[in-house]
Amino acid sequence: MQKVERRVSGGPGSPEAGGLPRVRFGVLTGAVVVAAALGYGVERVGETRMLALYAIALLLGVALYHARFGFTSAFRQLVTVGQGAGLRAHMLMIAAASLLFAPILAYGIGVGGIHPSGYVYPLGLSVAVGAFMFGVGMQLGGACASGSLYTVGGGETRIVLTLFGFVVGSVLGAWNWGFWTQEAFNWRTISLADTRFGYAGAVVIQLAIVAAIVVVSRAVERRKRPPKYAPRPHASGLARTVRGTWPLWAGALALAVLNAATLVLSGKPWGITSAFALWGSKAAQAVGVDVGSWSYWSGDKAAALHAPVLSDVTSVMDFGIILGAMAAAAAGGTFAIQRRVPLKAAAAAIVGGILMGYGARIAYGCNIGAYFGGVASFSLHGWLWLVMALAGTYLGTRLRPLFGLPNPKPEDSSC
Repeated sequence: MQKVERRVSGGPGSPEAGGLPRVRFGVLTGAVVVAAALGYGVERVGETRMLALYAIALLLGVALYHARFGFTSAFRQLVTVGQGAGLRAHMLMIAAASLLFAPILAYGIGVGGIHPSGYVYPLGLSVAVGAFMFGVGMQLGGACASGSLYTVGGGETRIVLTLFGFVVGSVLGAWNWGFWTQEAFNWRTISLADTRFGYAGAVVIQLAIVAAIVVVSRAVERRKRPPKYAPRPHASGLARTVRGTWPLWAGALALAVLNAATLVLSGKPWGITSAFALWGSKAAQAVGVDVGSWSYWSGDKAAALHAPVLSDVTSVMDFGIILGAMAAAAAGGTFAIQRRVPLKAAAAAIVGGILMGYGARIAYGCNIGAYFGGVASFSLHGWLWLVMALAGTYLGTRLRPLFGLPNPKPEDSSC
């Protein structure tokens, strides 16, 4: 996910003038009106719980934007200059989510008769290849799955191209789904909860892994001595909640709680990219492509092709994240449309998006579904995703200069 500190220059009320950026009342009003209209549509099409999930998504958009919660930037900072603050925020988020997920999954705590289940998928070549592709793609595209949504909400034009590529790549991944899900590419499914100690033991093991990663990241920092992570909050006190940049720990805890709420209400953890495959496949179907014959759209998924988009939980939550981030950006005075996108940067965005879309489909998810949701569900495929995405990030950062995209430097305090 791209960590962006937008600044409004010039004039009274700007940070340079000693004040806060002006609230973008026009954008804020538009975001609220559209969010309300979409909420009405969701209520008409779906169940009451869908409206609750939509509200959670709006909060996710606000939290993601205010915390500038980074996956793309965190991985890039780690592999280029050894800055591990972002990764440690991930570990806090995963630790908190694991503590919340464990009782929900163990005791089947769900709303309306729903029995929740986690994202538990096989270890295998499909996850390894897909996560590697995703790691490369998010460094070229400039944002991950959640980052694409919240930065689009913040007005970043280039990420619209990333999102377009994401949809295209997701459709290609759905088309090739049968190839990657064959037994040869998918080995054993391993959940830490499938032991004699159950979810209690899984939590202990999970927290031990998290602690080890934190210790290693600290050791890397001591050796590389990267610049300190020091975001500009723009506001202090209560105003920071609505108009400033949140601390990473606040974003981590907010995402963990909201993901747990999603699990209780929908029966599955938070996800993002399955909606991209749905949108693209519906578009392809509209122009005559027989997507219904693809193995991806067989079984339980088949009905989604013919149902309204607003009946799809993931789609509704994706829309909510965009609108929540737009409202947050407007309230903070940081909403700004990037009017000119260099050709190389545009190409990188589309290529990166395609790589992420394809990679997410064959890896059973993205940084949210496979990494966050998979690890919090105690599935080892989530940890494999992290390792391979970091490997892809290493290659992606080497490719970024070819597209005129900079990498953090050891002397760059805003990396």
